[in-house]
Amino acid sequence: MIKIENVVLPSAAQWDAVIRGMRNPMNSWEKSDSYITYVEDCDTAETADYEFFVGENDLKLMNSLADAGSAHAKYKRMLCVLCDIVAPMYWWKEWDTYLHTVRNSCSTMHKIQAKKFDLNDFSTEHLEWREENMTWGQRIPLRNMENTIVCLNQCREKYLETKEKMWWWQMIQLLPSSYNQRSTVMMNYETLTAIYRWRRNHKLDEWQAFCDWIETLPYSELITGKGVRNEDKH
Repeated sequence: MIKIENVVLPSAAQWDAVIRGMRNPMNSWEKSDSYITYVEDCDTAETADYEFFVGENDLKLMNSLADAGSAHAKYKRMLCVLCDIVAPMYWWKEWDTYLHTVRNSCSTMHKIQAKKFDLNDFSTEHLEWREENMTWGQRIPLRNMENTIVCLNQCREKYLETKEKMWWWQMIQLLPSSYNQRSTVMMNYETLTAIYRWRRNHKLDEWQAFCDWIETLPYSELITGKGVRNEDKH
């Protein structure tokens, strides 16, 4: 299970600065054809905003630099994306492979006892015990998960009652890796390119869903490589 929420994308002014910087090496600013426009909301002008449109010349150059590799596509590092992600800890362990990100997580160290444990706190969508026609042996995962949750809650109650660290340790070391943790993360288009390349066909559903989300980002072809490659007009 994975949830991606509260997404913050590069602003129009950021896109403008990134493309201007991309053209610095060859002083080719006059070839830039991107533009910012003021877009009014259909319902209320109070929520109107500025929107950035990448022009054909700039997009061709961006694609060409992306094809040339990370050393040339420096502009990708300047296109930052922030969001909240709720995902199981077994997924977060793989996330930490990508060092060019910033992550601020809810803390199990400080807040593991903050609420009662519930089945909804864990990713369990692949535990087939939900089917009524399963045999007793196939229902063992359900019993194990239920027993673990009962034990975690017993330790939580003891910890809240006594404040003894021993009971805190029981929760920390019993907590399954399917426990869902919320983090606010900052990434950039270069990091997302690496994630998409290496995780698109990963066995974890969470990575596949994350890559599906990447495809919805503005000008995602710069990340996925699915855009049409044309000759550079640098």
